[in-house]
Amino acid sequence: MKNKQIPTLIGLLVLMYACNFGTPASITPAPEVVETQSPAAATAEIFPTTEPSPSNGPTLANCPMFPADNYWNAPIDTLPTHPQSDAWINSIGRTVSFHMDFGSGEYDGGLIGIPFNIVAGSTVPKVGFEFDYAEESDPGPYPIPENPSQEAGGDRHILVLDSDTCILYEVYDASFDGGQWRGGSGAIWDLNSNTLRPDTWTSSDAAGLPILPGLVRYDEIAAGEIKHALRFTIEKTAGYIWPARHLTDDPQDGIPPMGARFRLKADYDISGFPQEMQIILQAMKTYGIILADNGSNWYISGAPDDRWDNDMLHLLDALTGNDFEAVDTSGMMVAEDSGEAK
Repeated sequence: MKNKQIPTLIGLLVLMYACNFGTPASITPAPEVVETQSPAAATAEIFPTTEPSPSNGPTLANCPMFPADNYWNAPIDTLPTHPQSDAWINSIGRTVSFHMDFGSGEYDGGLIGIPFNIVAGSTVPKVGFEFDYAEESDPGPYPIPENPSQEAGGDRHILVLDSDTCILYEVYDASFDGGQWRGGSGAIWDLNSNTLRPDTWTSSDAAGLPILPGLVRYDEIAAGEIKHALRFTIEKTAGYIWPARHLTDDPQDGIPPMGARFRLKADYDISGFPQEMQIILQAMKTYGIILADNGSNWYISGAPDDRWDNDMLHLLDALTGNDFEAVDTSGMMVAEDSGEAK
């Protein structure tokens, strides 16, 4: 992480904007569909349970990133501040800088961020997985393309969106050895449904939430708007609250639970940042950030893309915990087992 940078020189920012932003690029096309290893014996499979409905929410490959009224897509800028806001922010780090955990190029031999795969599932053989946490995993099978894009580092997530069915497949700690796919855990999501994981179940994320809907994607920057909350991590969590379903430690007063939601304060001036970064900052104000996993403090998740300007992303290192507040989302819940928000 570079040293904190506070953008104050308007002339410099105008130059950066002219050099790096320009005309928005088009959305990156879906990767070519390729065959994968021979599928294991067929196991239980999730099929779409609802008809696609018109949505003003975010989309990808002509699929909704959950219904428009899903918690990921619900604005939280007018909700009250959570009573534990100060304590939670102190726990994470009030003066700790934010970090955009995505970018262009490679770092230590791997892509920077969490990549995803888009496939036409009807043409990709599906494979079975052996999961370490099989009792809390969806058995599949999963459509895994040959040589899938996979997160580098310890978590080794594989995310696959089937554009034929709008089903999302996510696997944690995925590997292929001796003709068999293995993983820590796996979850399958119907993107036209607000159904949550069974209570106390993990997913491919410790909070029991999906990953792909919370990633910052460059195609959203090109479109001029991010219309959903962002995924982030911290080192220490305790318990979980709706819409999260899983914990990694027992509840503890003053320690943020999985599923906690924060927002950039309304009076934070974003006007001095380049336009691309203003889009990210505005999403942090309007939709906020959702605590989804244990990791480095205030790390925001996104997808790798060669169009990211890494130096520009580092301008957001200027953010610290002191610029945020926790949000009381208890009034958003329609039902405990649903991700629908009101």
